[in-house]
Amino acid sequence: MTVVALDDTDSRERGMCTTYVAAQIAEQLRRSEWSVQRILLVRLNPAIEYKTRGNAALAIHTDCDPDRAFEIARKRLEELAETGDERTNPGLVVADHAAEERAIPRDVGQFALAAIRDRLKPADAGALVERCGYRSWHAGNGRGRIGALAAVGAWAALAEWTHEYISYREPDRWGTPREVDPESVFEAAEWGYPEVWDTVDRGEDEPVCVPHTPGPILHGIRGDDPDAVRSVAERIESEPVATTQSFVTNQGTDAHLRNGSIGDLDDGRAYRVEGRVVSEPETRRGGHVFVELAAPTATGDEPQEGASEGLPCVAFEPTKRFRDRVRRLRVGDHVSVCGEVSDGTLKLEKFAVRDLVRTEQVTPTCPDCGRTMDSAGRNQGYRCRSCGTGTAGKAERPLERDLERGWYEVPPCARRHIAKPLVRGGFDAPTHPEW
Repeated sequence: MTVVALDDTDSRERGMCTTYVAAQIAEQLRRSEWSVQRILLVRLNPAIEYKTRGNAALAIHTDCDPDRAFEIARKRLEELAETGDERTNPGLVVADHAAEERAIPRDVGQFALAAIRDRLKPADAGALVERCGYRSWHAGNGRGRIGALAAVGAWAALAEWTHEYISYREPDRWGTPREVDPESVFEAAEWGYPEVWDTVDRGEDEPVCVPHTPGPILHGIRGDDPDAVRSVAERIESEPVATTQSFVTNQGTDAHLRNGSIGDLDDGRAYRVEGRVVSEPETRRGGHVFVELAAPTATGDEPQEGASEGLPCVAFEPTKRFRDRVRRLRVGDHVSVCGEVSDGTLKLEKFAVRDLVRTEQVTPTCPDCGRTMDSAGRNQGYRCRSCGTGTAGKAERPLERDLERGWYEVPPCARRHIAKPLVRGGFDAPTHPEW
């Protein structure tokens, strides 16, 4: 098996799309009578600051002679990559392996997982490419070879895969407003759900499968079944479709998340973290909602409000109605949170309510006259000034909660490509999906 892998061909301003470049290379291979077994669309670490929106690398699995494949791919990369943008640094790696994932070296698979969860340097990729004897090419600073090499190793590194079916625009329409009938998108989304997900955001009345960038994609349909995503795409009424391509992808898998503990988290990585709420949720300027978590003490005692070694968490304004779920948390709630850590703050992608505080401490009322008691002094309890009745401490009152146990997530309009939608299942608690 020959693996033709590439990354970093697009530009935030100029457009292009690495999936399109890969599709063009695959089509040329097919025209040359070589077979293409699959194309991988591998989402890498979403915390990398120099990424374009999706941080995708591509790998074409083919039976083409590796020298010929390298020649074809390099030519198309040089023709299509937006190297006029100094931030675009395309890379190409071509590997020759005899038998599927079993022949991919272990350190290449580990490199792929690191590219999804950590931060790597071009020199890291260059050294491993040379050690493995792979053919490679790059422009600019060589950063594209990181993703390209990761795409080579992804088939060995990852066990869970989903599918995306992308429809591309006619080239003379690139950069112009897309003509897609919204009603047909919503009807197709309802027909395909739940096998096909993140096609629309019903809460925001938005067809999220249609991008707003100037690139060649008309729409991309994601789901668990390759036939279902194709069928949904074919139900959408739109401007003429130039070409289509089906991809095998790690989108919607949470492959970027690792288990972590409060007090031991690094910026630029994404985690699953357990904790208890130690601050009331606060809506700050811009509509962003912040809440602080802390780990329970070693003795199992509840953390106190404002406890040290806390983890600030934020639901940003673009997460829309998800912020209302965060606002409903209370001090003492036990939660699991998922998201990227940046500047010591976890950017919430989803959270699970494990245990809810059901009562609150309130100043007691006098059982004789019904008046609110007053403090009798430090550590002296409360006393009714009218009746003289006393009590040792505060009273407990049932607390009405409008949260349930289980997982909550950001809506489709705010979901990262690699984040796993709740509708896909496999979670360790009940789910409350958004769609």
